[in-house]
Amino acid sequence: MADCLTDLLAERGHLIADGAMGTNLFALGLETGDSPELWNVEHPDRVATVHRNFLEAGSDLVLTNSFGGSSFRLKLHHAQDRVRELNAAAAAIARREVDAHAAATGRQALVAGSMGPTGELFVPLGALTAEDAAEAFAEQAAGLAEGGADVLWVETMSAPEEVLAAVIGGARTGLPIVVTMTFDTNARTMMGVTPAEFAEFAQGLEHVPAAIGANCGVGPAELVDTILGITAAAPGAVVVAKGNCGIPQYVEGAIVYNGSPEAMAAYARLVRDAGARIICGCCGSTAIHVKAIADALDGYLPGSRPDLARVTEVLGAPWAKPGRLADSDPRADSEPRRPRRRRA
Repeated sequence: MADCLTDLLAERGHLIADGAMGTNLFALGLETGDSPELWNVEHPDRVATVHRNFLEAGSDLVLTNSFGGSSFRLKLHHAQDRVRELNAAAAAIARREVDAHAAATGRQALVAGSMGPTGELFVPLGALTAEDAAEAFAEQAAGLAEGGADVLWVETMSAPEEVLAAVIGGARTGLPIVVTMTFDTNARTMMGVTPAEFAEFAQGLEHVPAAIGANCGVGPAELVDTILGITAAAPGAVVVAKGNCGIPQYVEGAIVYNGSPEAMAAYARLVRDAGARIICGCCGSTAIHVKAIADALDGYLPGSRPDLARVTEVLGAPWAKPGRLADSDPRADSEPRRPRRRRA
């Protein structure tokens, strides 16, 4: 069934999403430990500025400031009873900016309601049940729909159980759903899922996502590697590539990313060649990086599928292991993995 995301893709061939909400809010005064979601009511003008900058840079789709908007994440800020309010506010801010941009330029964009992980472990590793997770995601999705989201964007997932809960909860709104997982542990999610396994799992869901892909992770080379694995396993899927702006480094008490606009432009063309159709930046990405991505893909015709040599030449060896790409056999790696909590 057609939806707004599918329709816009059919019109434009590929879409440019945005960059890092957190990185840009920190530049506007958000401090470590603060809740970005509370800024939707405390500093809506600053959140709006981030959306506006991305739209002016060429984004066809902007993600709401609601990554940590579930009751489980908001509980850390004693705001677990404000889920619907804060998510509706997040979507409304983005909606106003998208509509204003369309009125000024004639170019349509979409509002994607960001839904990140709960931060909890599912039974039997933890206490979270599938039912409770689905209800939490449904509550968040309802707020995003109320505020004007066009699409639900489930991101930075590591466990299939949480993907399923988010899709079940989000499907109650009737909105199309995008799902991305994070592959940051030697070509797997931290719960051990490979790109191919995710692609096969997502395509088998009762509510098949409108798009699937990968976000965050390590650096651009690893993201390209991951996209190659997803597109090989699901050649008919619409695939999202949302890579970090270089490699995160700890410098003088802060996390910085070493990626340049030129590097992100090169990454954008590589993932487009690999089969991605929705392309954007993740952590560390500003409007400058998004503009570089948009400019690099403007009129670009995808070329041949990149191989290891090309990825390494342009971005460096993925996973710092020459000779290893996602479409090789990841089970050859016998390094142990253990679950860990992640904070966006």
